[in-house]
Amino acid sequence: MFDNMHIAIDGPAGSGKSTIAKQLAKRLDMLYIDTGAMYRALTYKVINSDIATEDYSSVIGLAMTTEITFKNTKVYLDGRDVTREIRCQSVDKRVSEVARIPGVREQMVKIQRQMAKSRNVVMDGRDIGTVVLPQAKFKFYLTAGIEERAERRYKDIVKNNPHISLAQVKADIERRDLLDSEREYAPLRAAADARTIDTSGKSIEAVLQEMIGLIGGKGDAV
Repeated sequence: MFDNMHIAIDGPAGSGKSTIAKQLAKRLDMLYIDTGAMYRALTYKVINSDIATEDYSSVIGLAMTTEITFKNTKVYLDGRDVTREIRCQSVDKRVSEVARIPGVREQMVKIQRQMAKSRNVVMDGRDIGTVVLPQAKFKFYLTAGIEERAERRYKDIVKNNPHISLAQVKADIERRDLLDSEREYAPLRAAADARTIDTSGKSIEAVLQEMIGLIGGKGDAV
């Protein structure tokens, strides 16, 4: 159906981009690359290596010697499945601090572009349409109200952290929004040619059909 086509999906935490991107890739039979999981995996390693996020040189050095791969929607850090571990609250709180380091982003962008080379991919993150794949054929920016985004993230996090409160999750998201949007290098923003979709109150299927319609895909026939 496609030939080396790239679909870029950006948006803040809780906007639904990872869920939507994963399903879209499945519908269109394309490779899904979760760049947010890459930063989470590195942050998880930084925490376990007892490295301060302010120690830029050490964090960058770690990024240069870390292997992050994907297989069957699972995330592997240096060969170990860390899919569940990287969704913990401690990673949530520090991932934006790691992701804002220019040297880290430069290393990750190299890896992400290599992954997408000569492949049909759906890639989601916070700088895909603006930095990683600026020539992507289709670009989407997903968003939603802060209350709804917080509730979505809370439902995911509370499964593994029953002591977390909705208020804490909301505060963490607001902090991440600020850090991601105000960082000097590759800040979170919609690409000028991206289609913005507000996912508030919409089902996953409704958003998918809207995107597939814009892409010109197979829709329900997939």
